[in-house]
Amino acid sequence: MNRLIILFIACALFVGKVNAQGEYHQGEFGVSIGAAHYFGDLNTRAALNRPKPSLGVFYRKLYGNYVGMRVGARFAQLGYSDVFSKNEYQHMRNLSFNSNIFELALQGDFNFLKYIPGDEVYGFTPYVTLGVGLFNYDPYTYYNGTKYFLRPLGTEGQAGGYLGRTSYSTMAVCIPFGVGLKYSINNKISLAFEITQRFTTTDYLDDVSTTYAPNGRNGGSINYFPSSSNQFSIADLLQDRSYEIDPLNPLSSVPGRQRGWSKQKDQYVIGEIGISINIDSYRCPTN
Repeated sequence: MNRLIILFIACALFVGKVNAQGEYHQGEFGVSIGAAHYFGDLNTRAALNRPKPSLGVFYRKLYGNYVGMRVGARFAQLGYSDVFSKNEYQHMRNLSFNSNIFELALQGDFNFLKYIPGDEVYGFTPYVTLGVGLFNYDPYTYYNGTKYFLRPLGTEGQAGGYLGRTSYSTMAVCIPFGVGLKYSINNKISLAFEITQRFTTTDYLDDVSTTYAPNGRNGGSINYFPSSSNQFSIADLLQDRSYEIDPLNPLSSVPGRQRGWSKQKDQYVIGEIGISINIDSYRCPTN
C-alpha cells in the first residue's frame, strides 16, 4: 500500500511538472529579399535611383523578449555610372562599375518593445540593429560589349607601383547599422522590414579612389599603362573614359588630376523584407 501511495504521488508530481512547462521562443530562422544601393565616388549625393537586388538568409538567437543575436549571409548587386550624375566633372569623367557582394555578418538586434510571437499585445516592435561583417567584392565594367574586371588592370597605376600604390583586396569589413519593424503573423511566423546602412573599410568598391596615373595621353616620360602595340591598353582606356565625351581633352591629360575622393570610404545600404519561422522549446516558467 505504501509503495502504491508513493508511486501515485510521484506520478502526480510528474504530470504537474509537464503541465507547468511553457513554450519558449528561443530563436528564428528566416530568409529576406530586398534592394541594395551603392554610395561612393560615383554617387556622391546619396541618390537612390539605381537599386539592385539583394537576397539573404539568417538565424537569430533570442535572449529574452528584447535582445537577439543574428548571423546572416547575403548576396547583393551594386553598380552606378557617372552618366547619372548632375555634377559636370563627374559626368565628364564617364566612369561606371558593377559588383557582386557576398556578405557574412554578425548583428545584435535590440527591440524597443517587448516582443512575444502570437501575442495580441506584444506581437509588434520597432528595433535597432548593429554589427560587424566581412564581404567580398570585385568591380567590373563593360567596354565595347566585353566585360572587364577592374582590379587586375590597376586603373590607378597599381600594377606599375605608381606613388607606391598596390592592388586593393577584394575582401573588406563592413559595419551594419539600421532600424526595422517586426510583426508577428502568428506564434510560428514573423515578418520584418529593415533598412541597414553598411559602412565599409574600402574606397575601391567602385574601383575609384585617388588620382589619374601618368599614361600615353599626358605626354609624360613614364607610362603606367604600356601596350605592346601602338594602341592604348585596356587598362588605360578604362582608367579615363572622358575621351569618349571629349577625345581632344581627356581628364587624365593632366598628371595627378583628381579621379576620386580617397578620404571617404564607400558604403552601401540594403532595404529588405524578411520572413522567419520561430524555433520553440519547452521549459518550466520562472516565478
